[in-house]
Amino acid sequence: MLDKNYDPQNLEKTWYSHWEERGYFVPQTQQGESGAYCIMIPPPNVTGSLHMGHAFQDTIMDALIRYQRMQGKQTLWQPGSDHAGIATQMVVERLLDAEGKTRHDLGREAFTDRVWQWKGESGGNITRQLRRMGASLDWEHERFTMDEGLSEAVREVFVRLYEEGLIYRGKRLVNWDPVLHTAVSDLEVLSEEEQGHMWEMRYPLVRPMRMAKVRYLVVSTTRPETLLGDCAVAVNPEDHRYSHLIGEYVELPLTGRRIPIVADEHADPEFGTGCVKITPAHDFNDHQVWLRHRDESAIADQPHGGLINIFTPDAAIRANEPDEGKLIPEAYVGLDRYEARKRIVADLEAQGLLVAVRDHKLQQPRGDRSGAVIEPYLTDQWYVRVQPLAEPAIAAVENGDIRFVPDNWKNTYFEWMRNIQDWCISRQIWWGHRIPAWYDSEGNVYVGRSEAEVRERHDFGPEIELRQDDDVLDTWFSSALWPFSTLGWPEDTERLKTFYPTSVLVTGFDIIFFWVARMIMMGLKFMGEVPFREVYIHGLVRDAHGDKMSKSKGNVLDPIDLIDGIELEDLVEKRTKGMMQPHLAEKITKATRKDFPEGIAGYGTDALRFTFAALASTGRDIKFDLGRIEGYRNFCNKLWNASRYVLMNTEGEDCGAAGGALELSAADRWIRARLAETTATVTDAIDHYRFDHAAQAIYEFTWNAFCDWYLELCKPVLTGAEASDAAKRGTRHTLVHTLETLLRLAHPIMPFITEEIWQKVRPLAGVEGETIMLAPYPKVDAAAADPEAVAEIEWVQQFVLGVRRIKGEMNIAPGKQLPVLVTNASAQDRARLESARHYLDFLARTESVTVLDDPAAAPESAIALVGEMKVLIPMAGLIDKAAELKRLDKEIERLENDVKRTEGKLANPNFVDKAPAAVVDKERAKLEEHSRAIAELRAQRERIAAL
Repeated sequence: MLDKNYDPQNLEKTWYSHWEERGYFVPQTQQGESGAYCIMIPPPNVTGSLHMGHAFQDTIMDALIRYQRMQGKQTLWQPGSDHAGIATQMVVERLLDAEGKTRHDLGREAFTDRVWQWKGESGGNITRQLRRMGASLDWEHERFTMDEGLSEAVREVFVRLYEEGLIYRGKRLVNWDPVLHTAVSDLEVLSEEEQGHMWEMRYPLVRPMRMAKVRYLVVSTTRPETLLGDCAVAVNPEDHRYSHLIGEYVELPLTGRRIPIVADEHADPEFGTGCVKITPAHDFNDHQVWLRHRDESAIADQPHGGLINIFTPDAAIRANEPDEGKLIPEAYVGLDRYEARKRIVADLEAQGLLVAVRDHKLQQPRGDRSGAVIEPYLTDQWYVRVQPLAEPAIAAVENGDIRFVPDNWKNTYFEWMRNIQDWCISRQIWWGHRIPAWYDSEGNVYVGRSEAEVRERHDFGPEIELRQDDDVLDTWFSSALWPFSTLGWPEDTERLKTFYPTSVLVTGFDIIFFWVARMIMMGLKFMGEVPFREVYIHGLVRDAHGDKMSKSKGNVLDPIDLIDGIELEDLVEKRTKGMMQPHLAEKITKATRKDFPEGIAGYGTDALRFTFAALASTGRDIKFDLGRIEGYRNFCNKLWNASRYVLMNTEGEDCGAAGGALELSAADRWIRARLAETTATVTDAIDHYRFDHAAQAIYEFTWNAFCDWYLELCKPVLTGAEASDAAKRGTRHTLVHTLETLLRLAHPIMPFITEEIWQKVRPLAGVEGETIMLAPYPKVDAAAADPEAVAEIEWVQQFVLGVRRIKGEMNIAPGKQLPVLVTNASAQDRARLESARHYLDFLARTESVTVLDDPAAAPESAIALVGEMKVLIPMAGLIDKAAELKRLDKEIERLENDVKRTEGKLANPNFVDKAPAAVVDKERAKLEEHSRAIAELRAQRERIAAL
């Protein structure tokens, strides 16, 4: 027997340990095996912890894996984590900082040893949390993007691409983090609107236009310090104000250099003055202008061909190289970029070249790790030539080899892929896959899988000194190989043969380009096949108001807190920990105390997973409301109590598992038909990634059909003395068969509670098996369709609900037995009144049911309709009409007085303005509740008065 109370925390931890110890998560060939099914987990950062987005997508992946495992497929959910180069290095550097050290104090080798040590001690947090979510990952084959196998794959891919000319080293513009001293990807750059300024500056014409009285151009910029690196001023070729100046020169203020005026559509005549300074080494748009004009002699003859980097890696003004002369004025050398800005603006103003300074809102790019303003920066980096890889990746989606769900996301994919730029893959940090390239003393580069291979290939003796490249690879490079490197490539392993291509990728829209597209390109290049057949794109998890969850907003929810619960003070501390702004911490503290006055109750994993599934409408963001998870916690409790009822009525009884005659009632046949319909709905929904539809169908069947109706409909048979043994056996058989099937149907979404109950129900249903995980998923039973039984029970439901409604409206005790009259009854109605009488007596508490052939003979009655048939309950003797009207009048008057008092309070500005918001809200809610009650009581009074 099940415990009296449902306690999710205890049973969930027990069952997960049992599953993992027994090896149920490992792919295994099953009876009736029907192919392989594989999902690669998007590898979470080794530094991370489980957030709501993770929990949402992991619920979807685990539901798919459990569903396919039960379908009999050889199923793999591949686990692993990403080394997260920059994030992990920052964590360890902070630890060193607390010791008064830097990574340079340790040196590269000792520092990376320290990172590995940290990874071993603290890097498994998120995998522990995944287990708490019930994720049935193949932990025996867990991978890490820097384990030896994956490192070998990374080196192999790098060397092959380099040998084909698809990897090269070049000087290009990158996103540069001046705090971390490394290039960062676009995904690691956060752009937010900030208040800044727009400076207007005069650039004097070298050859003033006397006839036109033009002596200078006025350019607008948000970054006056970068003028030191200007190579041109651009004007729009259609802008008649300046077309006559194209080809002329201006003097670059403060530098003594001449730069040309060029024609380019990048200059917008409607923005600012229409003149744009071009600084190709410090602005991505300007760099594109430079590429279009770099061969023009006026630009090509400038120092460095006009491509002048003015910053150090710290974003300070650099010193001049020995062969540059005074390219950069000495007055600014060594100044931080913002200090240089102040000095340059002051010098421009002193020379009469500053026209105006205006307030201006701009999108400020900041590094997501350091918070520093990102600098477009010209450096030597390693790149992948992406265009040859992108073309087959585009074709794979165009021809249907890969399908996006929802389909519209393919348009985003195409937009990015058809405008693709070469991929910067080098990072200037120490933690990561070190680039397999070596340099000799003259700077010549040699690429190989190891230094030994390089020496062997080029016949270098030990006297030739080689130095390995200091840079590491972008973490997205190793992640791009994830679908095949985790399966053993470059070796031709059995796992690779079995599970590649994988079945579906489940991920968010924000990394379609950064990860999804790159996996497609690399999979096609090195495996000759797409890495997955389908890409399911899910939405973001937002708070109940639709706002994005963020620590600064104080609206972050931790899935583990929702599962196990958290005290209020602990929740406040978690939400404000590390917050530097006291006013923000105070605001979040107040909001948390208001929203969670008693902390967060522990709802259990199954309730959380069911909530995610119920909200998983294809491709849409979801609003996560605690009211929903509380409701689904109640749903779990409902299933638990219903199962206890089934077990109490079947354990130790003959349930037909060993044979014997089965007599099925209309209710038995009805619930079997409804179960078949639900099975078809759920199966189709999961097959089409409509987890919301699957959850809704399971909920409706369990709560309404099975618990609210069938468990009641079966009581007359189970308890009735007149029921035959075959009828009781048939009902008990149906009870355990339906519950056992329902548990298997719900298992992919609610794994723990279904396993616990299934183990108790399985023997009664005559089902073999060690675990519900490996039990077959329910098949649609076409033979269970029974239109006649469905119609009869729906007729019973209408009859019962009609009688119950009348009792409720007339304030009659639900258990009171009543005589019922029926008019306008068809032959079918009369037959059902006979065959279903035991249901009506038990559920509607009918004392008697009399069919009147003459409707005019009916006494004063309350009426309900069942199709065309009328169900009448005579009022005589049931209620004292006058007394009931008097009672209702008194109750209405009381509530009206309460409404007047509340309206008076809310009309008083002193109360509304000075009382706590919670008190005011409570009064408004009370007013609404009382107004609704008055309306209902008046409607009831009218019904009774009409009798």
